[in-house]
Amino acid sequence: MAYDYDILVIGSGPAGQNAAVQATKLGRSAALVECGRELGGVCVNTGTIPSKTIREAVVYLTGLYQRAIYGQSYRLKDDITIKDLRERTRIVVERERDVVRDLLLRNHVTIVPGLARFLDSHTLAIAARDGKERRLSGEKIVIATGSRPAHPPGIDFADPMIFDSDEILRMTRIPSSLVVVGAGVIGVEYASIAAALGASVTVVDARDEMLEFCDGEIVESLRYHLRDQDVVFRFGERVTEVVASEGGTLTRLASGKQIPAEAVFYSAGRQGATDSLELGNAGLEADGRGRIAVGPGYRTAVEHVYAVGDVIGFPSLAATSAEQGRLAASDACGVEAEGMVDLFPFGIYSIPEISYVGKTEAELTAAAIPYEVGVAHYRDLARGQILGDMHGLVKLLVSPTDRRLLGVHALGTGATELVHIGQAVMGLGGTVDYLVNAVFNYPTLAEAYKVAALDAANRLRHLSRVTG
Repeated sequence: MAYDYDILVIGSGPAGQNAAVQATKLGRSAALVECGRELGGVCVNTGTIPSKTIREAVVYLTGLYQRAIYGQSYRLKDDITIKDLRERTRIVVERERDVVRDLLLRNHVTIVPGLARFLDSHTLAIAARDGKERRLSGEKIVIATGSRPAHPPGIDFADPMIFDSDEILRMTRIPSSLVVVGAGVIGVEYASIAAALGASVTVVDARDEMLEFCDGEIVESLRYHLRDQDVVFRFGERVTEVVASEGGTLTRLASGKQIPAEAVFYSAGRQGATDSLELGNAGLEADGRGRIAVGPGYRTAVEHVYAVGDVIGFPSLAATSAEQGRLAASDACGVEAEGMVDLFPFGIYSIPEISYVGKTEAELTAAAIPYEVGVAHYRDLARGQILGDMHGLVKLLVSPTDRRLLGVHALGTGATELVHIGQAVMGLGGTVDYLVNAVFNYPTLAEAYKVAALDAANRLRHLSRVTG
């Protein structure tokens, strides 16, 4: 049977982009279907890029990291408005959209605007905005539709002062007080941004801890920093109702507590964007959160249909989604590709930011794997003093048997960049001795690796003396 394309990709986020481009680089014909008005998916238009751009604008305009040098009253701009944040975000997002479009066109990917649904496992019906529908067939199909914010029942997200992460830029003003429901990655990121802007922030979560998958010491350091900015945490609390009026919002908790605030930001997880795909026509189904199960090569239960990115769930990172797209397209084209190892970095763009790769102390302890710790604080580095970052640190977890790195954890300025040094050392099987002997530019934050490595090496030396 002749198909219109070798590979059809649904969705133009990082996973979809990379799947389509990889297919054409391997000599196959590929079309990419996008239902949004712009290319780039949630990542470019409402999620990753806007939120990180807002964060950078806030850090710059508030002069937050310069206060250790110039005093707590220092601000680059006294009256920061939503217009300041929205304008910088608009510029970055528009440029990134252009980058995505150029990437696809340069690689001869056919861009098909419209909402896709399955007619069968090889055929899509694509509804354009003018109501017209066309059919396209593909020998292989890659689902990369991403995710959307989950909306708990009974919460009126149409209210102008109740937001989810995709709607944050529709705010008309920066609220003076904010309730953040959900202490996951997105909730913590926006809570720290609002606190840096001077808002009174309360974080509510039914769990007993935030970011429980991260290193406990790093999370505690972040909590200390946020508490220092008057962020209040309400853990073990469940929201039962949010009432909005002209005077603001009132968040009611199951414990009977009531929290007044000007606005509420809901970050209650994400749902796979599969509702409109009519997966049943392709012999597929999604779970209760809209996610599609995959096996080796990111193949679904239907051999020639693949799923990648947020729509398959964990880890739901832009970087891992992009790599999944490349690997799925390689498999679809019959080309062997190196699988993604477990050493992918996590980045949390809070203020200050967190990043890590490898194992946490809790994971190593649970697995009865011995380790030693080496720590470097930014305040002890010349670069940290220059930047005014007194809170940052780099932490190494090192095996006492073979001296290899088991985990790298960072908090502070540039943490999401710094982590890649540790990732490279771990990926190549390097030991703490490599970092001890390496020469780093001075003054840099990268020097923290040498300081932390020396700390770990000294502890290992003491351990060997005691144990013989």
